[in-house]
Amino acid sequence: MTILVAGTLDDDEWRMWWPLLQAALPEERLVREGVEGGDAADIDVALVANPPPGTLQGLPNLKLIQSLWAGVDKLLADATLPAHVPIARMVDPAMTDAMAQTALWAVLALHRGYFEYAAQQRAGVWKQQSALRRADEVTVAILGMGELGRRCARALTEQSYAVAGWSRGDGAAALPSLLARADIVLDLLPLTPATRGLFNAATFAQMRRGASFINLARGAHVVDADLLAALDAGQLEHAVLDVFSTEPLPPAHPYWSHPRVTMLPHVAAPTDPRSAAPIAAANVRALRAGQPLANLVDRARGY
Repeated sequence: MTILVAGTLDDDEWRMWWPLLQAALPEERLVREGVEGGDAADIDVALVANPPPGTLQGLPNLKLIQSLWAGVDKLLADATLPAHVPIARMVDPAMTDAMAQTALWAVLALHRGYFEYAAQQRAGVWKQQSALRRADEVTVAILGMGELGRRCARALTEQSYAVAGWSRGDGAAALPSLLARADIVLDLLPLTPATRGLFNAATFAQMRRGASFINLARGAHVVDADLLAALDAGQLEHAVLDVFSTEPLPPAHPYWSHPRVTMLPHVAAPTDPRSAAPIAAANVRALRAGQPLANLVDRARGY
């Protein structure tokens, strides 16, 4: 049988992924979608990185769709995706550690005023904060307590921050009280119909005045105009954003120049092909051996 490798990767990304996947699966025949020929009936596994819609239809013997990315919202949005084929998402300890590092950096920078000091440097201003709270006096609310959320919680707790978590199982009724007592809200939720636009005017109003917001999850969680309004009104002090509804972010977008927004170009936890390729290969081997597959997606939940 044959493994199809498909995705929206640029040439540099293909040059990284292709030899690593071949090295991780030397016993398998790999073909690249749109480049190499292959009988559709021979393909029983697809290794994918957000392939264009329709890529995986017409593969009658497909038995596994293994995502090379952690997020699968774009994959699940493909109406042609075979309904009977299991989907596995990428859970990579290296990626998880990278997310924890970014979350810790953002929380430290917000807590210690480092973004403000950076602005002071640009303005040629020397001014020290008059009072500094201890880390254990700063409450960080983490929304999304999966693999990434738990790892971030551990990293922040190790630095003495007061961490409180919320996940879908806690119920929507528990969220407002958590937001109201948090100094920093960290979004790590998956993108589902329930979380699309979750951070809107009503949600920001529930947060403590002067709190800060970090989004390392999905840009579609945020209503941009409502976040900008909350920042301009002083309801929120600062926002650290790694993800956006449209990427790359359009040049005219207000986030680029807003003094209370710090942006990253979707780099909080990039997939590292060196560690991810062996993880994908392990699931392929589990399929071949009739063993349980790891990190299967619940389509009804959306992750």
